[in-house]
Amino acid sequence: MTNAEIRQAVLAIIQDVAGLDELPEVKGDQPLREQLNLDSMDFLDIVMELRKRHRIEVPEADYPQLASLDSTVNYLAGVLGK
Repeated sequence: MTNAEIRQAVLAIIQDVAGLDELPEVKGDQPLREQLNLDSMDFLDIVMELRKRHRIEVPEADYPQLASLDSTVNYLAGVLGK
């Protein structure tokens, strides 16, 4: 998967979890929770979907690396072996 494909996959998961018909513009370097008004359960749901869809483990210690869209893409690129 390319970084662009990972980015689109992450945005699709966020859109599904947040229950949005249309996702607003998401800035890559800004915290996702603040931009999209996500609560802690939404964040955990996003992590669980990432784990399920990509068949990866995301240790709780790595959760801070999923704070922004850019950091999530970088984390997944490393885990998926891009």
